[in-house]
Amino acid sequence: MNAKKLRPIMFVGTGSDVGKSVIAAGFCRIFRQDGYQPAPFKAQNMSLNSFVTPDGLELGRAQAVQAEAAQVACESDMNPVLLKPTSDKSSQVVLNGKPVGNQTAYEYFMGNDRRELFAAVKDAFDRLAAKYSPIVMEGAGSISELNLKHRDITNLRMAAHAGAATYLIADIDKGGVFGSVYGTIALLTPEERACMKGIIINKFRGDGRLFEDGRQMLEELTGLPVVGVLPYFRDIHIEQEDSVSLELKYRSAVEGKVNVAVILLNRLSNFTDFDRLEKDMRVNLYYTNNPSEIAKASIVIVPGSKNTIGDMLAIKNNGVAKAICEAHKAGNTVIGICGGYQMLGERIMDPHHVESEIEELPGLGLLPVETILEREKTTLQSTFRFRQAEQVCTGYEIHMGRTTAFQPGEAVVTMMDGRRDGYFRDDRTWGTYLHGILDNDVVIEQMLAPYTQEKAVTYDYAQFKEQQYDKLAALLRAHIDMDLIYNSIAE
Repeated sequence: MNAKKLRPIMFVGTGSDVGKSVIAAGFCRIFRQDGYQPAPFKAQNMSLNSFVTPDGLELGRAQAVQAEAAQVACESDMNPVLLKPTSDKSSQVVLNGKPVGNQTAYEYFMGNDRRELFAAVKDAFDRLAAKYSPIVMEGAGSISELNLKHRDITNLRMAAHAGAATYLIADIDKGGVFGSVYGTIALLTPEERACMKGIIINKFRGDGRLFEDGRQMLEELTGLPVVGVLPYFRDIHIEQEDSVSLELKYRSAVEGKVNVAVILLNRLSNFTDFDRLEKDMRVNLYYTNNPSEIAKASIVIVPGSKNTIGDMLAIKNNGVAKAICEAHKAGNTVIGICGGYQMLGERIMDPHHVESEIEELPGLGLLPVETILEREKTTLQSTFRFRQAEQVCTGYEIHMGRTTAFQPGEAVVTMMDGRRDGYFRDDRTWGTYLHGILDNDVVIEQMLAPYTQEKAVTYDYAQFKEQQYDKLAALLRAHIDMDLIYNSIAE
């Protein structure tokens, strides 16, 4: 390993969904390839897509992906504050990997705890920086939200604390790139401006040489170098954190494939549960809340939810619950994962108002189980065997409920520590708390067996992901001035 110490590097944006997470992952892999020991860091994340560390703490999925790119184990210090929206106005606050309660956006952003939170995230960063170099930092949203800037714990106040060389990312595919870049830089204070080292233009369609005059104009307007123009790509597959990417997956059923419909819940969580299945050549996977599209699917999956009762009520009211039950009656497969497992049961109870003011709601009634939502959250990485199979599988648990059966039945999995999870009614009806269960080939093969005789192409998902990180690193190296990057972070 390279013993040379490097300054942190930070990627911030002109707005949300400009590509910060993926670019940060790519740099984690580049620094790893170049012999350093990088680690990712994002002070505050807002996402329903989370992951569990080896010691049972929770963090945003993006930082888990970036840690994977850096080839280090993820830890909660990589994302010390995680906000998980439970409604349009309220979020569960996860601090240092553990939930500390629910707050409205007003309470969170206007309350007096920002000083304490900022101290907590600086402490997390300092612990990380003592072990790794360089720290690859990611900002959140836009860095020029003037009304929130003085309470910011994620962007340039964090960059200043870290002494990070900071690069602004702009998404040219959205349009308005000159206004967004110039406006973002123009609104910075002199202290904030001192952090900025350059600009990266992302998602350029066509020949990047055509933007050469645009590059010069931006450099003249901002006084900052444009260190790279990255092409728009669809052939590199990095797990996405933001549900914005789901809009690309609102497809329909097709002939000649096993159609798998994932129910599009309002508070759908951990949609990366289906990335491996989506890449199976025998499968057409799509997200939908349209009853007619649900009816066309051979397999219906009810995914995780951050507000199980709220989403259960919503699907009862929009016809989706009826469509799921009709799919089951027609002999199609219906599977529930985490919150979806809870929904497949007879009833969901929330006596402590963990999620909602509704204390009890009937479920879909497809499994003889009932759930009580509890204040304590279970967060575990798990190894297990799926039903009678011999292969050892991996997954993880993130849930606040306890589900019990009121008639004997087979468990879906047996953990290596002896615990049992889930309820297996039959080959076409089961539910489990385990996220990532569909990353395991043995589970996919048993699920698809009734619908296709075609054998799976041998597929090592872990190796596939490694190849994607390497492809992403190669793309960044080809289109970004890496000498300039390294010069800016040399100690």
